[in-house]
Amino acid sequence: MIKITNLQKNYKDFSLNVSLEIPAGTVTGLIGKNGAGKSTTIKSILGLIRPDGGSIEVLGKDPKDFTPQDKEKLGVALSDSGFSMMLNITDIIKILKSMYHSFDEKYFREQCKEQGLPFDKTLKDFSTGMKAKLRVLVAISHNAKLLVLDEPTSGLDVLARNEILDILRNYLAQDSERSILISSHISSDLEGLCDDIYMIDKGRILLHEDTDTILGQYGILKISAEEYEKLDKQYLKATKKEYFGYACLTNEKQYYLDNYPNIVVENGNIDDMIMIMLGGK
Repeated sequence: MIKITNLQKNYKDFSLNVSLEIPAGTVTGLIGKNGAGKSTTIKSILGLIRPDGGSIEVLGKDPKDFTPQDKEKLGVALSDSGFSMMLNITDIIKILKSMYHSFDEKYFREQCKEQGLPFDKTLKDFSTGMKAKLRVLVAISHNAKLLVLDEPTSGLDVLARNEILDILRNYLAQDSERSILISSHISSDLEGLCDDIYMIDKGRILLHEDTDTILGQYGILKISAEEYEKLDKQYLKATKKEYFGYACLTNEKQYYLDNYPNIVVENGNIDDMIMIMLGGK
């Protein structure tokens, strides 16, 4: 679905150089701090900014060569874009019908009703959660093969986030070849949806791993300074100094459980990985 090779984009105080691949039928998460390069990568994929180097293939083509028919295969929800706040859903339906030959009006209306979105109110009167749901429903309403979502659950409460994730799961269930690229800083959303995770920091990919591997094989060692000095460090991915000693991220949790029975080894998760890899050494 997406193949990026040495994508480069240079600004005055920031440079991006990343490679990543999203096969058909895969949900991929892109994580990192604000300013790490997530949005620059996504905008490059969508052809919204011109890269300075490298190559991008989306659905087998360079985005700059996309035809209107190619663009209909994409569903996009960006955190900083949307419709005029003076429109209502009835107005938006008219726009979508004119934009997409494959727009499924019946499905869109049903989903808006199911999600409690009012048809007569203008968007300025929508809650943050309603606006987020609408962005995602617009993205999936024309049977897109690939969704590109930039922070679709940012700023939402747990209930609204889960409702959006359910929308995405239902979208995926309709076609096993559909794929999603989703950026988020909310780890629980990614753990429950994504097949794999890319971590980006300062414009570079620091880590690419299957989500099941992160949850199953990764762990956090909580050890004193003395224990750290005696530790076999060959399977450590990152280390962070803490008040008690060190927190160490490993991708071989079982090795330390077997060989160091007296140290604390906690199960890893995406939050731990971000905290230690981006805040440690």
